[in-house]
Amino acid sequence: MKGSTRWILIGAAALIALMVVGLVLQGIRNLLWDLSYWLPAWLVGPVLLIAATLLVAAVMQIGLPWFRQWRRRSTQGVQTTDATMPAPTSRREAAERSLGSVDRLLERLQDDVARQSLQKERERVARELERGDLVVVLFGTGSSGKTSLIRALLREIVGDVGAAMGSTSESQRYRLRLRGLERGVQLVDTPGILESGMDGRSREQEARQHASRADLMIVVVDGDLRRSELDVVHSLSGLGKRLLLVLNKCDLRGEEEERRLLLLLRQRCAGWLQAEDVIPTSACPQSLPRPGQRPLQPPPEIGLLVRRLAAVLHADGDELLADNILLQCKDLGAAGRDLLDRQRSQEARRIVDRYTWISAGVVAATPLPGVDLLGTAAVNAQMVMELGAVYGIQLTRNRAQELAVSVGRTLAGLGVVKGGVALIGTALSVNLPTLLLGRAVQGVAAGWLTRIAGSSFITYFQQDQDWGDGGIQDVVQHHYELNRRDRSLKAFLDAALRRVVEPLQQEAKKRLPPQPGLRAEEDASGRGYREL
Repeated sequence: MKGSTRWILIGAAALIALMVVGLVLQGIRNLLWDLSYWLPAWLVGPVLLIAATLLVAAVMQIGLPWFRQWRRRSTQGVQTTDATMPAPTSRREAAERSLGSVDRLLERLQDDVARQSLQKERERVARELERGDLVVVLFGTGSSGKTSLIRALLREIVGDVGAAMGSTSESQRYRLRLRGLERGVQLVDTPGILESGMDGRSREQEARQHASRADLMIVVVDGDLRRSELDVVHSLSGLGKRLLLVLNKCDLRGEEEERRLLLLLRQRCAGWLQAEDVIPTSACPQSLPRPGQRPLQPPPEIGLLVRRLAAVLHADGDELLADNILLQCKDLGAAGRDLLDRQRSQEARRIVDRYTWISAGVVAATPLPGVDLLGTAAVNAQMVMELGAVYGIQLTRNRAQELAVSVGRTLAGLGVVKGGVALIGTALSVNLPTLLLGRAVQGVAAGWLTRIAGSSFITYFQQDQDWGDGGIQDVVQHHYELNRRDRSLKAFLDAALRRVVEPLQQEAKKRLPPQPGLRAEEDASGRGYREL
């Protein structure tokens, strides 16, 4: 029936083509007839040739670009994506576009809890985009004098501060204004980092969270960087934020020792920190004793830090703010994509699991004559299409069938089919009679091969329809090795016993006659035979 319909369509198309050619020829003939009345016979041909040339040129200039645009839209969709949109003209536009991408991700998330969490973070980043203040976050160990430094900064810039600061166990935020700077500045005093115990690790995690939202970071140390401190400073710098390193308590050492320490710190941080961004301070100099009088408390020595801070914020404040927002948008988008990938992976695993037992049941009901046929039979083109749809890829049935056949051949070519049948046959032969063993082995093996093929396709779609450098063979071999591990194989066989083997055993009991010594009379429960 399908073949006759196809020939009818071909015949209809050929008839329409002949009609179009006939109309074109008739039109040309009428045009020649009309031109022969108005022009000399020797001029009709050249005029017709020039007109045809102009018509072809017009089609090439107008029709061909339109046709290419139509083809591009038909293959890529009519919706404009971020890839086809023009480049953003400003960092703000880039951030707004990134937030738009997050909105589209939110629409595709099915987990309400994850979606609400991402939505709250998206709203926070949107508020950050609208804010005007620059955020400067201070970090340091508990003994570095970080709290004294922020107190000295506040007194230097805005005078006495009423809030008692002391040791910082929770983050505190202070707002101030720098002369000549249009934006306000928020100083954030974070808990100490590199402290021991659960509380110390929790406070360090909070400090790192503040670092991810900072426009400028100030790290306070009171001596040479230990390995652990250097790792923290390097990791904070790796966030992509501007960083100032402050050597505090310089009043406790001589000028030569201070110079040596500054040189050493600048050498350790060379390559990812400018030399002028390593700054000496004395936030709370030691008091000087005076006989018969109260000790003299020298003023803080933070002038170099204040000048450097003002210079950086004046010169690069807007850029720092824009870069920070873009980085937060990027992190937000990455978090959304991770959630979507996990959702897709879970949905894809459910599809593979469903087709695993469909394939196992079908093959167990109708065993195949050849072992190698299991490789092709286990890979269902419909499963491939459904997996592609999960990852936003619409496959035609012919393309899905091609992919299914290629994986089935790879399963057979790598020896996975025969190896799987032998492996499962050995595991099932202990508990099954010979009468059921063949059907059970083929059914369970088909389900197992479907699981391997489905996992391979998940990898293929996760990699944007790319098998990777090693090709399809490496992907299939990798998932074969994963599924034959003791824990994975045992979990699969336990499920297969319930879903495939036990139904076969129940079916066999219904077909077998009563054993000798048993009478075909049901016992009082009606569920078995009773001995004579």
